[in-house]
Amino acid sequence: MNKNEILQQLIEENNGYLLSSKVKEKNISKTFLAKYVKENDLERVARGIYITEDVWPDELYIMQVRNAAVIFSGETALYLHGLIDREYSEICVSVPTGYNATHLKTGNVQVKYASKKRYGLGVCTVPSTSGNMVRVYDRERCICDLVSDRNKIEVQNFQTAMKEYMLGKGKKLSRLIEYAEKLGMRDEVMKYVEVFG
Repeated sequence: MNKNEILQQLIEENNGYLLSSKVKEKNISKTFLAKYVKENDLERVARGIYITEDVWPDELYIMQVRNAAVIFSGETALYLHGLIDREYSEICVSVPTGYNATHLKTGNVQVKYASKKRYGLGVCTVPSTSGNMVRVYDRERCICDLVSDRNKIEVQNFQTAMKEYMLGKGKKLSRLIEYAEKLGMRDEVMKYVEVFG
């Protein structure tokens, strides 16, 4: 396979995205990449990230490619899991305590810091609205965070998410209880499970 074919394959594997980090793994030079980008009219959407002309930029995917520590949480995760129907007004991300997130704190990004114990609990991957796989907290972790942040969440979103989770297929109550215990909030979570269950 020649270099052009390798790059084309990378684009196909990544839904129309070409990532310079993946190109580097294939031992293809920056010079060849720059030539390929120009010849194939690829658009640069961020440093080291290019898309084909038929692809709409996926804000969540691009953010995560640029910031490996980012895990989507809060209303963003609730929306991606289909637990709320109204799209998030700002992107909510969690990063480990001590992570320098200054560059993330733009107008529509809310950054939450999580201790090592909390940060890695319940991470999974789901498709973004554009179909690219992104890392988010799973449904059970989202419910724990929802209960924890209930005073900061719109009442409608809180009620919708709790009902969707409790009435939806695929809920894992044993996992929810396990997370609640690890987060020191079992009684609070169980109270809402009984109300909405």
